[in-house]
Amino acid sequence: MMFTMAWRMLRRELQAGELRLLFVALLIAVAAVSAVGFLADRVGRALELEARQMLGADLVVVADQPLSDAFVEEAHRLGLRTARTMIFPSMVFADGRAQLVEIKAVSSEYPLRGQLRTAPGLDAADVAVDGGPAAKTAWGDERLFSSLDLKPSMPLGVGQLHLPVTALLTREPDRSLNLFSVAPRLLMHIDDVPASGLIQFGARVRYRLLLAGPDQALADWRGWVETRLDRGQRLEGIENARPEIRNALDKAQRFLGLATLLTVILSAIAVALAARRYMQRHLDACAVLRCLGTTQGRLLRLHALSFLIMALLAAVLGALLGFAAHFVLVSAMAGLVTADLPLPGAGPALEGALVAGVLLFGFAMPPLLQLARVPTLRVLRRELGPPAPLAVIGYVVGFLLLCGLIVRAAGDLRLGGLAVAGFSAALALFWLLAWLSVRLAGRLRGGAGFGWRQGLATLARHGTANTLKIVALGIGLMALLLLGVTRLELVDAWQKSVPVDAPNRFVINIQPEQRQAVADWLAARQIAAELAPMVRARLLRINDRAVSAADFPDDDRAQRLVEREFNLSWRAELPTGNEVVDGRWFSGKPGEASVEVGLAQTLGVTLGDRLVFSVAGMEKNVTVTSLRKLDWDSMRVNFFVLTPPGVLDDAPASYITSFHLPAEKRAAAGQMVEAFPNLTVIDIDAILAQIQSVVGQVVGAVQFVFLFTLAAGAVVLYAAFLSAIDERRFELAVMRALGARREQLRAALLVELAAIGGLAGLIAALGAAGVGQLLARQVFQIEPAFSLTSPLLAAAGCAVATTFAGWLGMRRLLGVPPLEALRQGA
Repeated sequence: MMFTMAWRMLRRELQAGELRLLFVALLIAVAAVSAVGFLADRVGRALELEARQMLGADLVVVADQPLSDAFVEEAHRLGLRTARTMIFPSMVFADGRAQLVEIKAVSSEYPLRGQLRTAPGLDAADVAVDGGPAAKTAWGDERLFSSLDLKPSMPLGVGQLHLPVTALLTREPDRSLNLFSVAPRLLMHIDDVPASGLIQFGARVRYRLLLAGPDQALADWRGWVETRLDRGQRLEGIENARPEIRNALDKAQRFLGLATLLTVILSAIAVALAARRYMQRHLDACAVLRCLGTTQGRLLRLHALSFLIMALLAAVLGALLGFAAHFVLVSAMAGLVTADLPLPGAGPALEGALVAGVLLFGFAMPPLLQLARVPTLRVLRRELGPPAPLAVIGYVVGFLLLCGLIVRAAGDLRLGGLAVAGFSAALALFWLLAWLSVRLAGRLRGGAGFGWRQGLATLARHGTANTLKIVALGIGLMALLLLGVTRLELVDAWQKSVPVDAPNRFVINIQPEQRQAVADWLAARQIAAELAPMVRARLLRINDRAVSAADFPDDDRAQRLVEREFNLSWRAELPTGNEVVDGRWFSGKPGEASVEVGLAQTLGVTLGDRLVFSVAGMEKNVTVTSLRKLDWDSMRVNFFVLTPPGVLDDAPASYITSFHLPAEKRAAAGQMVEAFPNLTVIDIDAILAQIQSVVGQVVGAVQFVFLFTLAAGAVVLYAAFLSAIDERRFELAVMRALGARREQLRAALLVELAAIGGLAGLIAALGAAGVGQLLARQVFQIEPAFSLTSPLLAAAGCAVATTFAGWLGMRRLLGVPPLEALRQGA
C-alpha cells in the first residue's frame, strides 16, 4: 500500500515538474561516475583476463643487462619452458628512407602464452601463427608498413643486415595495450642480433627471460631466483602483469575520477536546492495531511520511499546513459587502448547507485525531515515550522559522505585528503570572489535606465542566492576553460620557448672508433654538432650509505633513478644552457662532480657528498662540488652528473650528439643510418608530435567528462532560478502594481541574468588563467603571456548563455497577473 502511494505521488510530481530537476541532477551524477567506471572496469578486466597473454608467459624476468645462463639452466632442471626477448630502439631504412623503430628480437620458443597474429600485407585478413619470424626474416607492424610504404618480402636495412619483411604483425600477446608508444614495432629473430651489429656499448636494451610451466615449479624457481636478482632486475608475474600499464591506467582513472567528482559536488548542490524548493512548495499539503491524521512517521516514510524509488530510477537510467557515454571515452582514447576490451561488469552501475544514494541521503533527506515536522497550525497561519534538529546533522553527514567519495576516487588517503582540501579551498575562494563581485556590482547602478538599476539592485538584494549561482556555473566553466583554451595557450607558450634552431635530432650509440668519422660526416654536410662522451654507471652509495629503492618508499621517481643506470659525462668547461646555482665549477682537483639540482633534491644529495658509482665493474668515487640548473627546453645533450676530464677517461664510453636538421636536409638522417648502421637517430619532432597526439586524446576524454560538470552547473543554476521564482513572482507583482511596465521588468531580469553569467564567466576565466600560470611556471618551467582576451570572451559567452537559459525559466513570471501573484504571496 505504502509503495503504491509513493509511486503514484512520484509519478504525479515528475509529470508536474516538481521533482524533475532533482531527478536530472541525480541522473547527471550517476552518468558521469558510471561512464568513467565502465571504461576503467573494461580495461581492468582486459588486464585480468589476459594477464598471462600480456606477459607472453607465466613469469618474466626483466633486466637492463644480459641475464645469467644459470637462470635458464635452473628453469630447465625444474621442467619449465623458457624463451628470450630483447627490446631496443634502432633505425631501419628502406629505399633511402629511415625510420626509428622499437626492435623486439625473440627466440624460437616465443611466445610461451598467447598467440601472434600476422597478415600478408596492409588491409589483408590476419591469422594466428605459431612462433615468431624465422631467422634472416622480420615482421613489421602496420605503422612501420605505412611509414616506409613496405611491400611483402621487401628488404629492410637493420644495422648491417638486410632482412625481408615477410609479414605484417597485427598482434603480439605481450603488447596488448599500446600506451605511449612512439615508434613502430619490428619483430626479428634473436639469433640475427649479433650479425646486425646493433648492440654496441651504450645501447639501451631490455632483456626479458620468459618462463611457463606448472605452478609448483614456477614457485620453486621464483624462490630460487629471488635471492639471486641484482639491481636492475625484477620479476613480473600475472599478479603484476605490465606494471607500467597498470600504473598509467591507475593514474588516468584517478584523474578522471576526481574530474567526475566536480560533477558530483555540483549535483549535490542542485539536489539540495531542488529538495528545499520541493519542501517549501509542499509544506501546505503536508500540513493538511497532518490535520487529517497522518502521523509524522508515516509522512516521512511516504516521501522517503518516493525519493528512494526516484533514486533507483536515476541509478538505472544514469547507468544506461553512462554505458553509452563510455563508448565516447573508449573512442577518444582509441590510440592508447588497442586491446579487445571485454564487456564491463555491474560494478560501475552499483557505484553510480551508491552516488545517487549518497546525494539523496545527505542532501535531500534534511528538507524531507522538515516536511514531516510541519506543524498542523500552518493550515491557518502558513508559518514554516522550526528547522528539524536532524536537518543540520543530515547535511554534515552528506558532506562527510561526499568527502568519502572523493577519497575513494583518489585511491589514496593522502591524495584524497589533498583533493578534499583543494575542492574546499576552491569553493571557498570562488564563493568569496562571487560575493565580492555581487556586492560591487550592486553599487554600480549609476544614473542608467530603470532596467539597469533594478537588475543590479536585485542582484545585490538576493546576494546569497546569486552568489551560489555564480559559483556553480563558474566551477563547471573553469574546468572546461582550463583544459581547452588554457591548454592551447600553454602549448603555444612552450613552443615559443623553444629556439627556432633548437636541436631536433639526437644520435646515440656512436662508438669511440666512429667518433671522428661521424664528426667529419656531419661537418661535410655543414651540420653543427658536438659529440659528447657518455658512460653508463649505477649509483652504489651516497657517502657511506648504500643506496636502494627501499630508501625512497614514497617517491616513485627516486626509486626509478636508483634502480636504473645513470649517464655520466665529462667536461672541462660549463656547457651551454647550464648554470651553477650552488657551489663552484671544477677547480682542477681530482674526483670532482657536478650534479643537476633536481636530481640532487630527489635523492637528497648535497654539496660535499661523496658519490660512489659502479662503471663496468669498477668503482668511481666523486665528490659533489656544484649543483647545476639545466635548460631542458634547449634540446641539447644534457647529463645529470658531470666530471672533469681524467675521472672517467678509463671507463668504456660511447658518444651522443644532437643537432638541428633543417627541412631541406631531412634526407641526411637516412643517409647517416646507411653510412653508420649501428647508430640510432631519434627524430624529436616526430616523437613530440606523437606525444602531443597522446596528450590530446587524454585531454579530449577529460573534456568530455567535464561536459557532465558543465551540465551539472547548469542544473544548479536552473535550480537556483526556480528556488527564487516564488519570491520573484511576488516582487514583480508588487512592482507592477506600483506602476512598473512589463518592458522595464523584462530589462531588469535580463540585466540580472547577464550580470550573473558575466561574473561567472569572468571568475572562471581568471581562475583557469591563474591555475594555468601556476602549471606553466611550476610544472612546465615556462613564462606564458597573460591575455585579457580569454576572460573577456568567456565572460561575454557565459553572459549570453546564462541570460538565454535563465530567461526561458523566468519569463513566465511577467505573464502572471499582479493580483493573482499578490494573493499567492499573501
